[in-house]
Amino acid sequence: MTTDNSLSVENAETVVPFRGGLLTPTWRRGTGAITLFVLIAMWQGASSMGWISPITAPSPGEVILALWEMVRSGELFGHLAASLGRLFGGFAIGGSTGIAFGLAVGLWSIMRAPGVTVVAALFPIPKIALLPLFIIWFGIGEASKLVTIAFGTFFPMVVATYGAVDNVDRTLVRMGRSFGLSTAAIIGKIVLPGALPGILSGLRISSSIGIVLLVAAEMINADQGVGGMVLASGNLYQTDRLLGGVVVLCMIGLTISALIDVFEKRLLAWR
Repeated sequence: MTTDNSLSVENAETVVPFRGGLLTPTWRRGTGAITLFVLIAMWQGASSMGWISPITAPSPGEVILALWEMVRSGELFGHLAASLGRLFGGFAIGGSTGIAFGLAVGLWSIMRAPGVTVVAALFPIPKIALLPLFIIWFGIGEASKLVTIAFGTFFPMVVATYGAVDNVDRTLVRMGRSFGLSTAAIIGKIVLPGALPGILSGLRISSSIGIVLLVAAEMINADQGVGGMVLASGNLYQTDRLLGGVVVLCMIGLTISALIDVFEKRLLAWR
C-alpha cells in the first residue's frame, strides 16, 4: 500500500508541459517598436561611419529634418490630406463593393461560377498597367485615381470574402435551419460572424495594395499628394525628402493596420 501511494504521489506531482500554444500566439508588447529602433540605429550608424553615401541614402537624422521642414512650411499636410482623401475614397468604394460581391458569390450558387470566373480572369492583371486606360476613360483628374485604387482593392476583398464564407462551419448553418431560423437570420447571426476574421484579413491586404496604387496614380499629373512629392523629389535628387515621403507612407500603413486591429478586437471579442 505504501509503495502504491508513493507512486501515485509522484505521478500527481509530475508537471506535463503545455503543448497547445502553436495556434495561440501572444502579442509581446514593445518588440515591434524595439525592432524598428534597432534598424534605424543601424542605419544611422552606417551613415555616420560613411558606409552609406548621403546622396543615395541620407541618414535618419537628415530625413527627420527634411520632414520637419515640410511640417513647418505646411507642405506635408497638403500632400497628406490629398493622399488620404484619394486612398480612403477609393478604398471605401472598392472595399465595400468587394465585400458585397464576395458575399453574393459565397452565398448564392447562381453567382458562384460567373463571379469566380470574372475574378480569376481580372485579378492577375497589374492594375498599374490599366492606369493609362483609366485616364483615357475618366480623364487625368481625381476620377481616374479613385477608380484605380477602387479597382485594385475590389478583387482582394472579393476573394477574401467568399473564401471566408466558404470556411464557415456548415454544421452551424444546418443547426440554424433545424431551429427554424430564416435565411436572413442565418446570414446575420452565423455566416457573417464566422466570415468576419477572413474579411478583416482581406482588409489588411487590400489597404496595402491601395497604398501602392495610390503612389502610382499620384505619380501621373498630381500637384498634391505624397506619391507626387516622392516623384518630384527623386527627379531633383532630394533623397532626404524622397525617403521622408516613404516614411509617411509607412506611417499611413501602420495607422491603417492599427485601426483594423481596434475593429478586430471589438468585433471579434466573442472569440
